[in-house]
Amino acid sequence: MTYRVLAINPGSTSTKIAVFDDNTPLFEKTLRHDPAELDKFGGIIEQYDFRKNLVMEAMAENNVSPESLHAVVGRGGLVRPVSGGTWKICETMLNDLKDPTRWGRIHASNLGAFIAKAIADPLNIPSFIVDPVVVDEFDDIARISGIPEIERKSLLHALNIRYIGRLLAAELGKDYSEANLIGVHMGGGISVAAIKNGRVVDVNNALLGMGPFSPQRAGALPIGDLIDMAYSGKYTKKELSNYLSKAGGMMAYLGTDSGIEVEKRINAGDEYAKKIHNAMCYQVAKEIGACATVLGGKVDAIYMSGGLVFNASVVDFIRDRVGFIAPLYIYPGEKEMEALSQGGVRVLSGLEPALEYPY
Repeated sequence: MTYRVLAINPGSTSTKIAVFDDNTPLFEKTLRHDPAELDKFGGIIEQYDFRKNLVMEAMAENNVSPESLHAVVGRGGLVRPVSGGTWKICETMLNDLKDPTRWGRIHASNLGAFIAKAIADPLNIPSFIVDPVVVDEFDDIARISGIPEIERKSLLHALNIRYIGRLLAAELGKDYSEANLIGVHMGGGISVAAIKNGRVVDVNNALLGMGPFSPQRAGALPIGDLIDMAYSGKYTKKELSNYLSKAGGMMAYLGTDSGIEVEKRINAGDEYAKKIHNAMCYQVAKEIGACATVLGGKVDAIYMSGGLVFNASVVDFIRDRVGFIAPLYIYPGEKEMEALSQGGVRVLSGLEPALEYPY
């Protein structure tokens, strides 16, 4: 049987949608939203009905009947920490996604579950989320930070990292549950994950935490100097958080978070841009080395995905430093829509169970 799945991936000013028949895309589209129009709703969650209607219109324009769907899958947002997999959307999940206190924010990805359920329920078909950013499969030893008041948390590009891990394991002739991999996703933020037998047992916090700096994120910082910044009087807590998570890294040094722009500057002879670019790649390579020790040196392969991986100089710099650990595989860009749809297909076809939330 062929299963038709609608995938929905909300962003701050866009909603990506796709319909797949098994692993064949029928159509993909990005719906752009005017920020001024979104502001009228007063909050992120309040936008879901507006965005849902746009999704339905896009399906009609592409001659896809809602009644032909077998499931609807939304991007997973800031739910409770969960294991990787495909999770049934329920009222408890929706209530958690409306609560900003757990993670200190409500992200646009939280809308995915609301839109998916609103479309699926009248059709009497299941709705799911897949591999949200809070996938937590840490070994307990990885949670220890250095002071009891702070626990290391798992926050990563889980959807893309886990899906591409599956693709690579198949390419290597292995089941994902038997593969030891190091997965790297390089976008506005950077995740470097140690994957042991298909579980992400350790990863840097890709928003505000350990690990390399990225086009937008500050990454790990010297603690003493960070304390001085926090108490300098120059920043409120919100301003400093925004600086470190949205305007740090390459943006802070070079005034841009565009890898294409930085590459142009380097090709034009900008030595400072080259130094910052190389420093970011150096830190990624260092984090890959750390993940290799987590896996005891037993690494089947390393893989890299994300927009920055289109840049050959990024790949070459990192390969030169980590190639001795394991072969390096490149998957430029992201496969989030495919990953969402295939999470639903795996459940519908009986390859894995739908997980119950809460657990």
